[in-house]
Amino acid sequence: MSKILVLQGSLRKNGNTDLLVQAFIDGAKDNNEIEVISVGDYNIAPCTGCNCCLKNGNVCVQNDDMQYVYKQLAVSDVVVIASPVYFYGVSARLKAIIDRLHNPLRNTFGVKKLALLLVGGASIPNLFDAVNLQYKMILDFFKLEDAGSVCVSNVREIGDIKNHAALKDAFNLGASIK
Repeated sequence: MSKILVLQGSLRKNGNTDLLVQAFIDGAKDNNEIEVISVGDYNIAPCTGCNCCLKNGNVCVQNDDMQYVYKQLAVSDVVVIASPVYFYGVSARLKAIIDRLHNPLRNTFGVKKLALLLVGGASIPNLFDAVNLQYKMILDFFKLEDAGSVCVSNVREIGDIKNHAALKDAFNLGASIK
């Protein structure tokens, strides 16, 4: 059994990202403990690049909800990044969380695996390339195991993903994590 932290990057409730995350959770819930942090429910400021965390014992000078995210990351085995793709990148709110991992506190986390769930409204073949490159760089930098990914294009309107084969793929990805 693993402790899975899902960082859900969409502000749109019950949208395609939520549905893809729910399919993943449905597959993972029997064998894992799952926590979902939906970016719209937390107040997290972007990293300012002040580097105070490097001098202050890994403590960020910004006192916001990122402290809760750090606590969840500290006890998680698997992290799932879930986001809509806007202009070839993850959502701004999710990017703020990722950037706040600039903090050396990240080196104390016990995360072993990383997974990726993406949705995008466009249908161009290279829609997810930039995010996938960043994902691979994070895997390499932190020496994490790639738990897998599901990337779904051409799902723009709420519910476009319903009945899509990617929901089964997300379920199977969740079920594969033990």
